Amino acid sequence: MTSTPAERIEPFRLSVPQSDLDDLYDRLDRTRWPAELPGAGWEYGVPAGYLRELVHYWRHTYDWRAAETELNRWPQFTTTIDGAHVHFAHIRSPEPDATPLVITHGWPGSIVEFLDVVGPLTDPVAYGGDAADAFHVVLPGIPGFGLSGPTTERGWEAGRVAGAWAELMRRLGYERFGLQGGDWGAAISRELGRMYPDRVIGVHLNLLPGAQALTEPTEEELAALGSAERERTLRSWRRWDEWFRDGAGYAALQSSRPHTLGYALTDSPVGQLAWIVEKFREWTDCAELPEEAVDRDRLLTNVMLYWLTGTAGSSGRIYYERAAAGDWNARLATPSTAPTALAVFPADPQIPLRHKAERTENLVRWTEFERGGHFAALEEPDLLIGDVRAFFRQLREK
Repeated sequence: MTSTPAERIEPFRLSVPQSDLDDLYDRLDRTRWPAELPGAGWEYGVPAGYLRELVHYWRHTYDWRAAETELNRWPQFTTTIDGAHVHFAHIRSPEPDATPLVITHGWPGSIVEFLDVVGPLTDPVAYGGDAADAFHVVLPGIPGFGLSGPTTERGWEAGRVAGAWAELMRRLGYERFGLQGGDWGAAISRELGRMYPDRVIGVHLNLLPGAQALTEPTEEELAALGSAERERTLRSWRRWDEWFRDGAGYAALQSSRPHTLGYALTDSPVGQLAWIVEKFREWTDCAELPEEAVDRDRLLTNVMLYWLTGTAGSSGRIYYERAAAGDWNARLATPSTAPTALAVFPADPQIPLRHKAERTENLVRWTEFERGGHFAALEEPDLLIGDVRAFFRQLREK
């Protein structure tokens, strides 16, 4: 396949200068710690005792070079699409008839989320699976995030990213492909399926924007539902109400003043760590600490991609662009004809409702799991892998 200079795809290898690591270590050593309210725990944010211990581990035990080596096992590339620098990994399956699959992360995630799922998805036989379930996996970084950042133009919201992914797959020679995503990756994948139904084989999501109980359900609404959906609706409303009252401050700030926040997070590695680790604690299926759900080194590698690239502000802009677009709710309400699967993990703060999902999606698969949270690929990779395989197998067998 030939390409013009503007469409050129360049090989990429992650190699962070030692001077960048030395700067990080110096900043960690000189952290200026704030006073903390005694006995506050997590109620006021990340506790100082926990964060001090995590920072000490980051500074003295965590091995970035090992993480760099692990990421570099994937073939990686960069290209320019619609004026944005896009970094992506492209891991082809040894099975020639594998299904192309784009997996998209969200905030505050990155391609690090998928380190444990790529092997089984691309080479199922090596993991005791069926060759027919193989995928060619493409892992792009959202423009403005990590190695795909920063962006230099306005307007990089979910729809524009979806258009960029369609172009990326064209450049890679994939006319038809599947999609998987959670968080912003779910919004982008859903938009791509809605915008390009002829090219999209199927859309597998572990979150569906707008499918939650966004207002308290009335007795009339509940009476029209079966007992299981009625209970799910009440649980979804309680979770959404709690999140909106107590946990949505980050979204309000990133939707309105992402640059102001960016100054602080780009200058302080401990600030960047706290901003992200709080969400891993609140959104995962853990009892007290995020490491109960997500490997500590994986968590720090994810934070490193934000810190080393200085993309705290530009990654936050996707929230601003969503608010500025003005048609977000209208697009969510516009039906998608792409075959769609929804995997529901109970600790996710945004529990989707089946009856709402069925209004706008061509829902062909719905799976509820008994464990796991927002970061499904990190928390429960085996469950996510199994559901992705089952969904696309279901589509093949139709």
